[in-house]
Amino acid sequence: MESITTRKTIRKYSSREVSNELLNKLLKEAERTPTMGNLQLYSVVITRSKEGKEALAPAHFNQPMVKNAAVVLTICADFRRTSIWAENRKAVPGYSNFLSFMNATTDALLYTQTFCNLAEEAGLGTCFLGTTVYMPQLIIDTLKLPKLVFPVATITLGWPDENPTLSDRLPLRAIIHQEQFEDYNADKINDFYEEKENLEENKHFVEINKKETLAQIFTDIRYTKKDNETMSEGMIKALKNQGFLE
Repeated sequence: MESITTRKTIRKYSSREVSNELLNKLLKEAERTPTMGNLQLYSVVITRSKEGKEALAPAHFNQPMVKNAAVVLTICADFRRTSIWAENRKAVPGYSNFLSFMNATTDALLYTQTFCNLAEEAGLGTCFLGTTVYMPQLIIDTLKLPKLVFPVATITLGWPDENPTLSDRLPLRAIIHQEQFEDYNADKINDFYEEKENLEENKHFVEINKKETLAQIFTDIRYTKKDNETMSEGMIKALKNQGFLE
C-alpha cells in the first residue's frame, strides 16, 4: 500500500493463508495505538476454522467474505480483563456502566483502525463489517463472550484477489468546522453532495432501485428507521446482558 489515499476495501481473497507469524506481528504492532489510561480496553477473537466462520456468517447477513477470508477478527470492547485484574489486586472495579462501555469501545475501534493500516501496508486486504453491532447477541453467543465483553468491530482479512476502484469521499470542506460548529443549510448540502450524487454509478443505483434521490437509497433501503429501531433494541438488550447497562 503506497498511501492511505489509495486504500481500498477488499471483499474477495485468494486461497493463500495468512501466517500466524505475520498475523501476530501485526496484532502486536497495533498495540502501540492510543488507549485510555494505558488500559488497552479491547480483546481480539481470531477465527480461522471453516466451522467458526460459518457460525459467524449469519450475524453478518452471510456476506461471502466472512466465509472466504483467511481470517476473521472480532474486536471487542473488554472491561472484564481490567475488572478481574482489579479484583485480584485488592481493588474494587466500577466498570459495569455505559461510560465504561464507551471508553472500551473507543479503545477497540482505535486499535481496529491501527491494525487495518498495518495490515494493508503489509499487502493484506481488509473489510470492516459494520454489521457487528446489528446482531451482537448472536456474536456474543457464538464466541462465548463473558460479562463486560462486547463485540464492536469485525475485520475480514486475507490476500487480495481483486483490485476495486476507489470509493468516493466527501470534500474536506464538508467535514471541517473552524473554531465552532457551523450548521448545515440547503446551499452547503448541495455543494457537499453534488459530486457524489452525479457519479454515474450512483445515478444508476438510484435508477435501478426506482428512487428519486441517492439519499432515499439510504433512508428507504439500506438503513431504514424500522431496522435501526429494531437493532437498537437488540443492542440495548445485549448491553444489559453483558453488564454494561442495568
